[in-house]
Amino acid sequence: MKSFEKTILLASQSPRRQQLIKESGFPYKIINIDVEENFPEHLKAEAIPMYLAQKKAEAYQKPIAGNEILVTADTIVWIDNHVLNKPIDMEDAKKMLNTLSGKMHQVFTGVCIQSSSKKIVFYDESKVFFNSLEEETINYYLENYKPLDKAGAYGVQEFIGFVGIDKIEGCFYNIMGFPMAKFYKQILNFI
Repeated sequence: MKSFEKTILLASQSPRRQQLIKESGFPYKIINIDVEENFPEHLKAEAIPMYLAQKKAEAYQKPIAGNEILVTADTIVWIDNHVLNKPIDMEDAKKMLNTLSGKMHQVFTGVCIQSSSKKIVFYDESKVFFNSLEEETINYYLENYKPLDKAGAYGVQEFIGFVGIDKIEGCFYNIMGFPMAKFYKQILNFI
């Protein structure tokens, strides 16, 4: 990796984003930004996570030091012209998985990179093609995994991804919640 002298301030409680940043070798600190993840109803597809990533960055109240870069992100699942965010309960999670069963959906992640002097916002898109899911497969997943903190109620890196996904077009890590290859290019151009 190119020499990277700055510290990433990763504003994310997502264990998957934290793992990806850690394993990439970037110096980083986890920070907490508490923001309502709501958005204007007219926004569609990639505009939603880009808006939410910027909203999270704007909610950061401390000055960003010269050796720091703030990184915020948001991921959504987009199917049949509507958004699936994180489910509110297990019943909602089951409904989402039934909606995804046997269909293609898009996963959009918006990322905001901000320093003390500039900001960029970008997104990545992956297409996920699900096999038809049997009810017992969905129930097993819901009983043994934690779908409530995941857009679309599933983790691609978990059981449902292993058995339910027929194919993927685009970045696997974007589906996990952070488009690492695109982020790497963007942040190296940013500094």
